[in-house]
Amino acid sequence: MAAWERYDFAETTSTNDEVKKLCEMAQSGKNFMVTASRQTAGRGRRGRSWISMDGNLFVSFGVEVEARALGQITFVIGLSLLETIRYFAPKIDVCLKWPNDVLVNSSKISGILLERAAENYLVVGVGVNVAAAPQGEGINYGVTSLKEAGITTDKESFLQVFAKVFAERLSELKTQGFAHIREIWLNNAKNLGGKITVNMEHESKEGQFLGIDENGALLLERDGKTEKIYAGDIFYLEEK
Repeated sequence: MAAWERYDFAETTSTNDEVKKLCEMAQSGKNFMVTASRQTAGRGRRGRSWISMDGNLFVSFGVEVEARALGQITFVIGLSLLETIRYFAPKIDVCLKWPNDVLVNSSKISGILLERAAENYLVVGVGVNVAAAPQGEGINYGVTSLKEAGITTDKESFLQVFAKVFAERLSELKTQGFAHIREIWLNNAKNLGGKITVNMEHESKEGQFLGIDENGALLLERDGKTEKIYAGDIFYLEEK
């Protein structure tokens, strides 16, 4: 299990930036965890910004990962978040949305951003809406927070459980392979086998969500053929 070397900041541009600096100076075998009370330039997936609100969790991990496992870490993180939420609220409506969203009561509760660092290190940035969820212009999907969902915890308590679960799942990825993680992820995926729309950079496709392949690509059935999609945002029939 990973032993996290932790650093905490009152304020930083982003926790991912701080982890990158640590990885540049790191000796092989170290695993980093950086937290901050406030981020001034938090980043989200595909160039989007991440709104860093007081009381929410902003944490980044620095882990050594084999190149072939890069696409698999997203699913390890998403699964670890889901299991942490269930630890605090076993009966809550929580599920996974490809590629890296965790939904509570059908609304997004977290964000994940992966970035390469020095040598074989990968930076895994995670934001969790513990106390509040951002609202307003530029938010084009349902968002919620643990507090709004009736889950009583704080960012430090949540982090302690999450860091432990993430370390355990990382260990399983290395010892048992992605097939093990993939099976559990699919058991918690929203609308598996149902109709979805996938919005990509230049086009949209509609079809049946068949699951994910051995590298995490989305499997979409259209006109009797299965297509692999590597990047995009998916929407469910009931959201249209």
